[in-house]
Amino acid sequence: MRFDLTDLKLFCDVVDEGSITAGAEKAALALAAASTRIRGMEEALGAPLLTRSRQGVAPTPAGRTLLKHARTILAQSARLKEDLGAFAGGLGGEVRLLANTNALTEFLPEALSSFLAEHPQVSVDLEERLSDEIVGLIAEGVADIGIVAGTVEVGALATYPFRSDRFVVVTSKGHPLAARAAVAFAEVLDYELVGLERSSSWQRFLTGRAAREGRPLRLRVQLRSFDAVCRLVECGVGVGVVPQTTATRAAKTMALAVVQLADDWALRELKIVVRADEALRPYAQELVESLRA
Repeated sequence: MRFDLTDLKLFCDVVDEGSITAGAEKAALALAAASTRIRGMEEALGAPLLTRSRQGVAPTPAGRTLLKHARTILAQSARLKEDLGAFAGGLGGEVRLLANTNALTEFLPEALSSFLAEHPQVSVDLEERLSDEIVGLIAEGVADIGIVAGTVEVGALATYPFRSDRFVVVTSKGHPLAARAAVAFAEVLDYELVGLERSSSWQRFLTGRAAREGRPLRLRVQLRSFDAVCRLVECGVGVGVVPQTTATRAAKTMALAVVQLADDWALRELKIVVRADEALRPYAQELVESLRA
């Protein structure tokens, strides 16, 4: 049984993406080559590694065992590359960073540009994910660092504060709430909303808050980004609850009214998450320290 690093990385990518096609694209391999490699791994093992369905693929018990060891081997390989990078004269290392939409669009560009300018020998593989997805992937060792919403449960992961932002209500200029200086979330529930996907941790949080008020969320449409929410709000589709940084930026180019959300929970904390039981590689640790600063 001989699996090379390309095989192991491909298998991890396929499982992470839930699809051989998407996994092959992420691994920069042709679909035919990726399929051949996966079949070769299964033949060498003598057992299936993936269950295949119309919805995609999922690891079998054997696949989950391989996944665990593959991630350990790939992490050790990355650490070896980093430790030898200074002698080879190339990149000193690569850090994989996962971030939710708010952190990625509002805070990371400036923070990362500063870090990368000071560390020309380091590259950062940045990927946008939902907060609850990030927690799971960090726990599994898929990535080094995650930035998630403070509302998501992080389990045994170590956390550090990152940034604070306040959520506000955005409406079209002619909406009944547009002239208000502040509004309680309970009042917002009287109107139809434009929100994020139901699977997002933020949307689930809002749904829970609405349930506490004994009210449903009257969602007209769900989108993947706060900027997209603002665009539909401008068109009068409904009202939205978005970060104040997003609302301030959007209001410069869109006909929006920004109304303060009076509830205490509207102040949103973003936090850095890492595995608590495993020391970060040097450059990953330096990035954490830079983000905290």
